[in-house]
Amino acid sequence: MAILIKNIKKLIQTEDSPRQWVAGADMAKLPTVDNAYLLINDGVIQDFGPMESVPAVGSNFKVIDAEGRMVFPSYCDSHTHLVYAGSREVEYVDKIRGLSYEEIAKRGGGILNSAKLLHNTSEDELYNQSLQRINEIIALGTGAVEIKSGYGLTVEDEIKMLRVIKRLRDTTPITIKSTFLGAHAVPAEYKGRQGEYVDLIINEMIPLVAAEELADYIDVFCDKGFFTVEETERILMAGMKYGMKGKIHANELDFSGGIQTGIKYGALSVDHLEFTGDDEIKALLNSDTMPTLLPGAAFFLGMEYPPARKMIDSGLPLAMASDFNPGSSPSGDMKFVMSLGCIIMRLVPEEAINAVTINSAYAMGISDTHGSIAKGKVANVFITKPISTFEYMPYAYTTKLVDRVILNGEEIDM
Repeated sequence: MAILIKNIKKLIQTEDSPRQWVAGADMAKLPTVDNAYLLINDGVIQDFGPMESVPAVGSNFKVIDAEGRMVFPSYCDSHTHLVYAGSREVEYVDKIRGLSYEEIAKRGGGILNSAKLLHNTSEDELYNQSLQRINEIIALGTGAVEIKSGYGLTVEDEIKMLRVIKRLRDTTPITIKSTFLGAHAVPAEYKGRQGEYVDLIINEMIPLVAAEELADYIDVFCDKGFFTVEETERILMAGMKYGMKGKIHANELDFSGGIQTGIKYGALSVDHLEFTGDDEIKALLNSDTMPTLLPGAAFFLGMEYPPARKMIDSGLPLAMASDFNPGSSPSGDMKFVMSLGCIIMRLVPEEAINAVTINSAYAMGISDTHGSIAKGKVANVFITKPISTFEYMPYAYTTKLVDRVILNGEEIDM
Protein backbone atom coordinates (compact mmCIF):
# COMPACT_ATOMS: atom_id res chain seq x y z
CA MET A 1 0.00 0.00 0.00
CA ALA A 2 1.12 3.55 -0.80
CA ILE A 3 0.09 6.19 1.74
CA LEU A 4 0.48 9.95 1.94
CA ILE A 5 -0.17 11.41 5.40
CA LYS A 6 -0.58 15.16 5.02
CA ASN A 7 -1.11 18.19 7.25
CA ILE A 8 0.64 16.49 10.18
CA LYS A 9 0.69 18.95 13.06
CA LYS A 10 4.11 17.66 14.15
CA LEU A 11 6.13 14.72 12.81
CA ILE A 12 8.13 13.25 15.68
CA GLN A 13 11.64 11.73 15.80
CA THR A 14 12.76 12.60 12.29
CA GLU A 15 16.26 11.79 11.08
CA ASP A 16 18.15 12.76 7.95
CA SER A 17 21.18 10.77 9.09
CA PRO A 18 19.97 7.79 11.14
CA ARG A 19 21.67 7.14 14.48
CA GLN A 20 22.15 3.92 16.42
CA TRP A 21 21.12 5.58 19.68
CA VAL A 22 21.18 8.89 21.53
CA ALA A 23 22.96 9.41 24.85
CA GLY A 24 23.50 11.90 27.65
CA ALA A 25 22.46 15.47 26.89
CA ASP A 26 21.37 14.47 23.37
CA MET A 27 18.52 12.48 24.89
CA ALA A 28 16.78 15.78 25.62
CA LYS A 29 16.81 16.65 21.91
CA LEU A 30 13.93 15.47 19.75
CA PRO A 31 14.00 16.36 16.03
CA THR A 32 10.56 17.18 14.61
CA VAL A 33 8.93 18.74 11.56
CA ASP A 34 5.92 21.06 11.91
CA ASN A 35 3.06 21.04 9.39
CA ALA A 36 4.53 17.98 7.75
CA TYR A 37 3.83 15.19 5.30
CA LEU A 38 4.95 11.55 5.40
CA LEU A 39 5.16 9.42 2.25
CA ILE A 40 5.03 5.63 2.63
CA ASN A 41 5.56 3.18 -0.22
CA ASP A 42 6.31 -0.56 -0.44
CA GLY A 43 6.33 -0.88 3.34
CA VAL A 44 9.01 1.74 3.99
CA ILE A 45 9.26 5.48 4.55
CA GLN A 46 9.88 7.03 1.15
CA ASP A 47 10.02 10.70 2.10
CA PHE A 48 8.95 13.32 4.62
CA GLY A 49 9.19 17.05 5.10
CA PRO A 50 7.20 20.29 5.45
CA MET A 51 3.88 20.58 3.60
CA GLU A 52 5.21 23.30 1.29
CA SER A 53 7.39 20.61 -0.34
CA VAL A 54 4.84 17.78 -0.47
CA PRO A 55 5.13 15.93 -3.79
CA ALA A 56 2.21 15.16 -6.08
CA VAL A 57 1.10 11.54 -5.80
CA GLY A 58 -0.86 9.27 -8.07
CA SER A 59 -4.28 7.77 -7.57
CA ASN A 60 -2.68 4.62 -6.17
CA PHE A 61 -1.84 6.51 -2.96
CA LYS A 62 -4.22 6.50 -0.03
CA VAL A 63 -4.29 10.05 1.39
CA ILE A 64 -4.79 10.55 5.13
CA ASP A 65 -5.41 14.07 6.40
CA ALA A 66 -3.81 14.31 9.88
CA GLU A 67 -4.74 17.92 10.60
CA GLY A 68 -4.41 18.63 14.34
CA ARG A 69 -2.70 15.28 14.90
CA MET A 70 0.87 14.13 15.33
CA VAL A 71 2.71 11.16 13.86
CA PHE A 72 5.18 9.14 15.93
CA PRO A 73 7.41 6.21 15.04
CA SER A 74 5.87 3.14 16.65
CA TYR A 75 7.18 2.20 20.07
CA CYS A 76 9.82 -0.52 20.25
CA ASP A 77 9.26 -2.64 23.35
CA SER A 78 12.60 -4.35 23.88
CA HIS A 79 11.78 -6.47 26.95
CA THR A 80 8.60 -8.52 27.41
CA HIS A 81 7.40 -11.93 28.56
CA LEU A 82 3.99 -11.65 26.91
CA VAL A 83 3.74 -15.31 25.93
CA TYR A 84 2.32 -16.77 29.14
CA ALA A 85 -0.65 -18.76 30.36
CA GLY A 86 -3.34 -17.45 32.70
CA SER A 87 -2.65 -14.73 35.24
CA ARG A 88 -1.31 -14.28 38.78
CA GLU A 89 -3.66 -11.87 40.53
CA VAL A 90 -3.57 -14.03 43.69
CA GLU A 91 0.08 -13.05 44.07
CA TYR A 92 -0.95 -9.46 43.47
CA VAL A 93 -2.98 -9.70 46.67
CA ASP A 94 0.03 -11.26 48.44
CA LYS A 95 2.08 -8.24 47.38
CA ILE A 96 -0.56 -5.90 48.76
CA ARG A 97 -0.33 -7.76 52.05
CA GLY A 98 3.40 -7.18 52.20
CA LEU A 99 5.11 -10.26 50.78
CA SER A 100 8.21 -9.51 48.71
CA TYR A 101 8.94 -10.82 45.21
CA GLU A 102 11.55 -13.18 46.69
CA GLU A 103 9.19 -14.44 49.40
CA ILE A 104 6.50 -15.25 46.86
CA ALA A 105 9.05 -17.09 44.72
CA LYS A 106 10.28 -19.18 47.67
CA ARG A 107 6.70 -20.31 48.30
CA GLY A 108 6.46 -21.74 44.79
CA GLY A 109 4.85 -18.64 43.32
CA GLY A 110 6.26 -16.22 40.84
CA ILE A 111 7.96 -17.68 37.78
CA LEU A 112 7.40 -21.26 38.99
CA ASN A 113 3.67 -20.62 39.18
CA SER A 114 3.65 -19.40 35.58
CA ALA A 115 5.70 -22.45 34.56
CA LYS A 116 3.05 -24.77 36.02
CA LEU A 117 0.24 -22.92 34.25
CA LEU A 118 2.12 -22.96 30.96
CA HIS A 119 2.86 -26.70 31.23
CA ASN A 120 -0.87 -27.40 31.48
CA THR A 121 -1.76 -25.17 28.50
CA SER A 122 -1.73 -26.41 24.92
CA GLU A 123 0.39 -24.70 22.30
CA ASP A 124 -2.71 -23.53 20.43
CA GLU A 125 -4.29 -22.06 23.55
CA LEU A 126 -1.01 -20.37 24.49
CA TYR A 127 -0.89 -18.84 21.01
CA ASN A 128 -4.49 -17.62 21.27
CA GLN A 129 -3.92 -15.99 24.66
CA SER A 130 -0.72 -14.35 23.46
CA LEU A 131 -2.31 -13.15 20.21
CA GLN A 132 -4.81 -11.12 22.25
CA ARG A 133 -1.90 -9.37 23.98
CA ILE A 134 -0.16 -8.73 20.67
CA ASN A 135 -3.28 -7.08 19.28
CA GLU A 136 -3.59 -5.04 22.48
CA ILE A 137 -0.08 -3.59 22.27
CA ILE A 138 -0.42 -2.87 18.55
CA ALA A 139 -3.49 -0.76 19.32
CA LEU A 140 -1.47 1.05 22.01
CA GLY A 141 1.20 2.07 19.49
CA THR A 142 3.85 -0.65 19.71
CA GLY A 143 5.27 -1.72 16.37
CA ALA A 144 8.16 -3.93 17.46
CA VAL A 145 8.46 -6.21 20.46
CA GLU A 146 10.99 -8.59 21.96
CA ILE A 147 9.43 -11.68 23.58
CA LYS A 148 11.26 -14.02 25.94
CA SER A 149 10.69 -17.63 26.84
CA GLY A 150 11.38 -18.58 30.46
CA TYR A 151 8.05 -19.87 31.77
CA GLY A 152 8.76 -23.36 30.47
CA LEU A 153 11.84 -24.39 32.49
CA THR A 154 11.80 -27.82 30.83
CA VAL A 155 13.14 -28.70 27.41
CA GLU A 156 9.67 -29.37 26.01
CA ASP A 157 7.97 -26.31 27.47
CA GLU A 158 10.72 -23.86 26.57
CA ILE A 159 10.54 -25.11 22.98
CA LYS A 160 6.74 -24.79 23.12
CA MET A 161 7.03 -21.13 24.15
CA LEU A 162 9.55 -20.33 21.46
CA ARG A 163 7.42 -22.01 18.80
CA VAL A 164 4.50 -19.82 19.85
CA ILE A 165 6.71 -16.74 19.56
CA LYS A 166 7.74 -17.85 16.05
CA ARG A 167 4.08 -18.42 15.15
CA LEU A 168 3.22 -14.91 16.34
CA ARG A 169 6.05 -13.52 14.24
CA ASP A 170 4.76 -15.39 11.18
CA THR A 171 1.09 -14.44 11.59
CA THR A 172 1.04 -10.85 12.88
CA PRO A 173 2.23 -7.54 11.36
CA ILE A 174 4.30 -6.49 14.37
CA THR A 175 8.10 -6.90 14.27
CA ILE A 176 9.09 -9.60 16.79
CA LYS A 177 12.48 -10.60 18.18
CA SER A 178 12.72 -13.84 20.15
CA THR A 179 14.89 -14.44 23.22
CA PHE A 180 15.63 -17.77 24.90
CA LEU A 181 15.43 -17.37 28.68
CA GLY A 182 15.70 -20.90 30.04
CA ALA A 183 17.71 -19.37 32.90
CA HIS A 184 14.72 -17.44 34.26
CA ALA A 185 14.40 -19.48 37.48
CA VAL A 186 15.46 -22.84 38.88
CA PRO A 187 12.65 -25.45 38.71
CA ALA A 188 11.49 -26.85 42.04
CA GLU A 189 12.76 -30.33 41.18
CA TYR A 190 16.28 -28.92 40.82
CA LYS A 191 16.32 -27.27 44.24
CA GLY A 192 19.78 -27.88 45.70
CA ARG A 193 20.99 -29.02 42.28
CA GLN A 194 21.11 -25.72 40.43
CA GLY A 195 24.29 -26.67 38.59
CA GLU A 196 22.50 -29.62 37.01
CA TYR A 197 19.80 -27.32 35.67
CA VAL A 198 22.46 -25.03 34.20
CA ASP A 199 23.95 -28.12 32.51
CA LEU A 200 20.50 -28.96 31.08
CA ILE A 201 20.23 -25.46 29.62
CA ILE A 202 23.67 -25.66 28.05
CA ASN A 203 23.71 -29.26 26.87
CA GLU A 204 20.10 -29.83 25.80
CA MET A 205 18.04 -26.64 25.55
CA ILE A 206 20.43 -24.37 23.67
CA PRO A 207 21.29 -26.92 20.92
CA LEU A 208 17.59 -27.64 20.31
CA VAL A 209 16.68 -23.94 20.25
CA ALA A 210 19.47 -23.33 17.75
CA ALA A 211 18.54 -26.35 15.60
CA GLU A 212 15.01 -24.97 15.08
CA GLU A 213 16.29 -21.37 14.78
CA LEU A 214 13.85 -20.27 17.45
CA ALA A 215 15.78 -17.46 19.16
CA ASP A 216 17.64 -14.32 18.16
CA TYR A 217 19.08 -13.73 21.64
CA ILE A 218 19.84 -15.50 24.91
CA ASP A 219 19.06 -14.09 28.35
CA VAL A 220 19.90 -14.96 31.96
CA PHE A 221 18.35 -13.72 35.22
CA CYS A 222 21.65 -12.84 36.89
CA ASP A 223 20.53 -11.65 40.31
CA LYS A 224 20.25 -12.41 44.00
CA GLY A 225 18.48 -15.73 44.52
CA PHE A 226 18.59 -16.67 40.83
CA PHE A 227 21.71 -17.30 38.70
CA THR A 228 25.27 -16.45 39.69
CA VAL A 229 27.82 -14.57 37.62
CA GLU A 230 29.69 -17.81 36.94
CA GLU A 231 26.54 -19.59 35.79
CA THR A 232 25.58 -16.61 33.67
CA GLU A 233 28.96 -16.62 31.96
CA ARG A 234 28.66 -20.33 31.13
CA ILE A 235 25.18 -19.90 29.66
CA LEU A 236 26.11 -16.80 27.66
CA MET A 237 29.18 -18.46 26.17
CA ALA A 238 27.12 -21.52 25.20
CA GLY A 239 24.52 -19.35 23.49
CA MET A 240 27.12 -17.27 21.71
CA LYS A 241 28.55 -20.42 20.12
CA TYR A 242 25.22 -20.78 18.34
CA GLY A 243 25.01 -17.13 17.33
CA MET A 244 22.69 -15.95 20.10
CA LYS A 245 23.81 -12.56 21.42
CA GLY A 246 23.29 -11.89 25.13
CA LYS A 247 20.60 -9.81 26.89
CA ILE A 248 20.74 -9.85 30.70
CA HIS A 249 18.25 -9.43 33.55
CA ALA A 250 20.59 -7.60 35.91
CA ASN A 251 20.59 -5.86 39.30
CA GLU A 252 16.84 -5.85 39.88
CA LEU A 253 17.10 -7.23 43.42
CA ASP A 254 20.67 -6.34 44.44
CA PHE A 255 24.13 -5.47 43.17
CA SER A 256 24.62 -8.80 41.39
CA GLY A 257 27.51 -8.23 38.98
CA GLY A 258 25.04 -8.82 36.15
CA ILE A 259 25.72 -5.47 34.48
CA GLN A 260 29.47 -6.04 34.33
CA THR A 261 28.96 -9.62 33.14
CA GLY A 262 26.69 -8.51 30.34
CA ILE A 263 29.21 -5.89 29.23
CA LYS A 264 32.07 -8.42 29.39
CA TYR A 265 30.26 -10.70 26.97
CA GLY A 266 29.03 -7.97 24.64
CA ALA A 267 25.37 -8.15 25.63
CA LEU A 268 23.04 -6.08 23.49
CA SER A 269 21.31 -4.81 26.63
CA VAL A 270 21.26 -5.16 30.39
CA ASP A 271 17.77 -4.73 31.81
CA HIS A 272 16.06 -3.69 35.08
CA LEU A 273 19.06 -2.00 36.79
CA GLU A 274 17.32 -0.83 39.97
CA PHE A 275 20.68 -1.30 41.72
CA THR A 276 23.10 0.78 39.65
CA GLY A 277 26.04 2.63 41.19
CA ASP A 278 29.10 4.51 40.02
CA ASP A 279 31.01 1.34 39.06
CA GLU A 280 28.14 0.10 36.91
CA ILE A 281 27.74 3.48 35.21
CA LYS A 282 31.46 3.65 34.45
CA ALA A 283 31.40 0.17 32.95
CA LEU A 284 28.38 1.01 30.78
CA LEU A 285 29.98 4.22 29.53
CA ASN A 286 32.81 2.16 28.04
CA SER A 287 30.53 -0.31 26.25
CA ASP A 288 28.05 -0.75 23.42
CA THR A 289 25.53 -2.35 25.80
CA MET A 290 22.21 -0.49 26.16
CA PRO A 291 21.01 0.04 29.75
CA THR A 292 17.28 -0.69 29.67
CA LEU A 293 14.93 0.37 32.45
CA LEU A 294 11.61 -1.32 33.22
CA PRO A 295 9.72 1.16 35.40
CA GLY A 296 6.47 -0.81 35.14
CA ALA A 297 8.04 -3.58 37.23
CA ALA A 298 9.32 -1.19 39.91
CA PHE A 299 5.88 0.45 39.97
CA PHE A 300 3.98 -2.83 40.32
CA LEU A 301 6.35 -4.33 42.89
CA GLY A 302 6.76 -1.14 44.93
CA MET A 303 10.52 -1.22 44.48
CA GLU A 304 13.13 1.50 44.24
CA TYR A 305 13.46 2.88 40.72
CA PRO A 306 16.75 2.90 38.81
CA PRO A 307 18.78 6.13 39.04
CA ALA A 308 17.75 7.21 35.56
CA ARG A 309 18.54 10.89 36.02
CA LYS A 310 22.06 10.14 37.25
CA MET A 311 22.63 7.72 34.38
CA ILE A 312 21.66 10.21 31.68
CA ASP A 313 23.57 13.05 33.37
CA SER A 314 26.62 10.77 33.37
CA GLY A 315 26.41 10.54 29.59
CA LEU A 316 24.66 7.19 29.18
CA PRO A 317 21.93 6.32 26.71
CA LEU A 318 18.78 4.79 28.22
CA ALA A 319 16.07 2.59 26.77
CA MET A 320 12.77 1.82 28.47
CA ALA A 321 10.54 -1.20 27.97
CA SER A 322 7.33 -2.57 29.46
CA ASP A 323 8.48 -5.93 30.91
CA PHE A 324 4.93 -7.13 30.06
CA ASN A 325 4.51 -10.27 32.19
CA PRO A 326 1.94 -11.78 34.57
CA GLY A 327 3.87 -11.41 37.81
CA SER A 328 5.61 -8.06 37.99
CA SER A 329 4.33 -5.89 35.12
CA PRO A 330 0.98 -7.00 33.66
CA SER A 331 0.81 -4.21 31.08
CA GLY A 332 2.30 -3.57 27.67
CA ASP A 333 1.32 0.11 27.56
CA MET A 334 4.46 1.93 26.47
CA LYS A 335 2.76 5.30 26.83
CA PHE A 336 2.39 4.56 30.54
CA VAL A 337 6.05 3.51 30.62
CA MET A 338 6.89 7.00 29.33
CA SER A 339 4.71 8.54 32.02
CA LEU A 340 6.51 6.59 34.75
CA GLY A 341 9.82 7.66 33.26
CA CYS A 342 8.79 11.31 33.48
CA ILE A 343 6.82 11.35 36.74
CA ILE A 344 8.95 9.01 38.86
CA MET A 345 12.40 8.98 37.26
CA ARG A 346 12.39 12.68 36.26
CA LEU A 347 13.00 12.24 32.55
CA VAL A 348 11.81 15.10 30.37
CA PRO A 349 9.36 14.04 27.62
CA GLU A 350 12.02 14.21 24.90
CA GLU A 351 14.19 11.77 26.88
CA ALA A 352 11.27 9.44 27.45
CA ILE A 353 10.36 9.42 23.74
CA ASN A 354 13.97 8.67 22.77
CA ALA A 355 14.02 5.87 25.35
CA VAL A 356 11.00 4.07 23.85
CA THR A 357 11.85 4.58 20.17
CA ILE A 358 15.40 4.86 18.85
CA ASN A 359 17.17 3.57 21.99
CA SER A 360 14.79 0.69 22.58
CA ALA A 361 15.10 -0.21 18.90
CA TYR A 362 18.86 -0.51 19.47
CA ALA A 363 18.18 -2.73 22.51
CA MET A 364 16.34 -5.07 20.13
CA GLY A 365 19.05 -4.92 17.48
CA ILE A 366 16.82 -3.11 14.95
CA SER A 367 17.76 0.57 15.16
CA ASP A 368 18.88 0.50 11.52
CA THR A 369 15.30 -0.22 10.43
CA HIS A 370 13.02 0.96 13.28
CA GLY A 371 12.68 3.60 15.98
CA SER A 372 12.62 6.82 13.98
CA ILE A 373 11.19 8.56 10.91
CA ALA A 374 13.94 8.19 8.33
CA LYS A 375 14.00 7.42 4.61
CA GLY A 376 14.24 3.70 3.98
CA LYS A 377 13.19 2.63 7.47
CA VAL A 378 10.24 0.31 7.97
CA ALA A 379 6.98 2.28 7.91
CA ASN A 380 5.84 1.56 11.47
CA VAL A 381 4.07 4.69 12.73
CA PHE A 382 0.98 5.77 14.59
CA ILE A 383 -1.23 8.82 14.23
CA THR A 384 -2.44 10.42 17.44
CA LYS A 385 -5.82 11.86 18.23
CA PRO A 386 -5.79 15.68 18.13
CA ILE A 387 -3.29 16.80 20.79
CA SER A 388 -1.73 20.12 21.71
CA THR A 389 1.94 19.13 22.15
CA PHE A 390 4.03 15.97 22.14
CA GLU A 391 4.53 16.50 25.89
CA TYR A 392 0.82 15.70 26.24
CA MET A 393 1.56 12.02 25.49
CA PRO A 394 3.28 11.17 28.82
CA TYR A 395 1.31 13.88 30.65
CA ALA A 396 -2.12 12.35 29.96
CA TYR A 397 -1.06 9.04 31.44
CA THR A 398 -4.31 7.06 31.15
CA THR A 399 -5.82 8.71 28.08
CA LYS A 400 -5.83 6.58 24.92
CA LEU A 401 -4.28 8.83 22.31
CA VAL A 402 -3.41 6.46 19.44
CA ASP A 403 -5.97 6.93 16.65
CA ARG A 404 -4.53 5.01 13.66
CA VAL A 405 -1.70 2.50 13.33
CA ILE A 406 0.39 1.72 10.25
CA LEU A 407 2.75 -1.28 10.33
CA ASN A 408 4.97 -2.30 7.42
CA GLY A 409 3.22 0.37 5.39
CA GLU A 410 -0.27 -1.12 5.93
CA GLU A 411 -3.01 0.45 8.00
CA ILE A 412 -4.10 -1.87 10.81
CA ASP A 413 -7.73 -2.45 11.78
CA MET A 414 -8.10 -1.87 15.53
